Amino acid sequence: MSSNPKIVVRFNLRHDPAMEARYAREADIELRTCDLKGPDASAWSELAAAHVYQISSAKDELPRQWFANAALLERCPKLLCVSTSGAGYDTVDVEACTKAGIIVVNQAGGNAQAVAEHTLGMMLGLSKRIGECDRRMRRELGFPREDVMGHDIYGKTLGVVGIGHVGTRVARLANAFDMTVLAYDPYLSADEIARRGARSVTLNEVLDQSDFVSLHCPRTAETLGMIGAEAFARMKKGAAFISTARGGIHDEAALFAALQSGHLSGAGVDVWNKEPPPLDHPLLALDNVIATYHTAGVTFEARRNVAEMAAEQAIGLLKGECPPRLVNPEAWPAYRARFEAIIGAAGLTKTPGAV
Repeated sequence: MSSNPKIVVRFNLRHDPAMEARYAREADIELRTCDLKGPDASAWSELAAAHVYQISSAKDELPRQWFANAALLERCPKLLCVSTSGAGYDTVDVEACTKAGIIVVNQAGGNAQAVAEHTLGMMLGLSKRIGECDRRMRRELGFPREDVMGHDIYGKTLGVVGIGHVGTRVARLANAFDMTVLAYDPYLSADEIARRGARSVTLNEVLDQSDFVSLHCPRTAETLGMIGAEAFARMKKGAAFISTARGGIHDEAALFAALQSGHLSGAGVDVWNKEPPPLDHPLLALDNVIATYHTAGVTFEARRNVAEMAAEQAIGLLKGECPPRLVNPEAWPAYRARFEAIIGAAGLTKTPGAV
């Protein structure tokens, strides 16, 4: 190990061993792990020396004092990068990082296949009423099978809100069932959306025309509360709603009302305002809700992918390269100056290029 190593700090939340194994091959980069239950002073000491902070993306998994906000950044004079453990960055104040000349990177795409498969599983579970049948079989004997008669998804219409890494994979899976796929994504052209397997439409058209509406957009100021009572009312009677995106994009109380009234036939909810939701959450009392605990992207394969991606990206940027998943490219000029002052200028990429 180098006498003057570049330091990556993380907390001891569960990580795939692939991350540690990858760092072990670098003689001048050291991965340090802080104990969430240990003394705060020890963690602050490690963070003060960190060049990269590997942070959890899960807002209810990490205590808020360890969120990458302005207060934390002030205590980390050598920090060059905050790297999230997933596609989301709910635990990171990106604006504060940019002002401080700190870049933010994520691992977008690392668990996309897992989330897409989970979404398809929810679609099939809701349409075939698998969860409802399972629950009734555990408490009733001899009810008519027709009571839990479902529908095929073949030939139905799926509307995706956001067609990035996950939405694209969901569209391709849906295409295999000859579903019509509509997509709303204001950041992509109609041609690009078509290339990803869907037809570009407005959000209202997604709501009006879809048998399934599935969210795959990030949680931002623009999307927070985007799907509320008005949106649910626009959806077709008997349609189903699915979210594997982020809690807070849809209104949970409004979703409950739409389900209880019978306007919507069911919902698949993987993400919640509070994770996990309380046991007395109204949605958990409904048989036509498939509820999971933000586990769509939590598979062995996805965790390994994310761990490897995070390590490779951090190692690359510490060697002066531009990271491929840069969230705030506007921070690059200030970051570059700080990198030269803290690490040195040798080999530093001068511009982020295409990010």
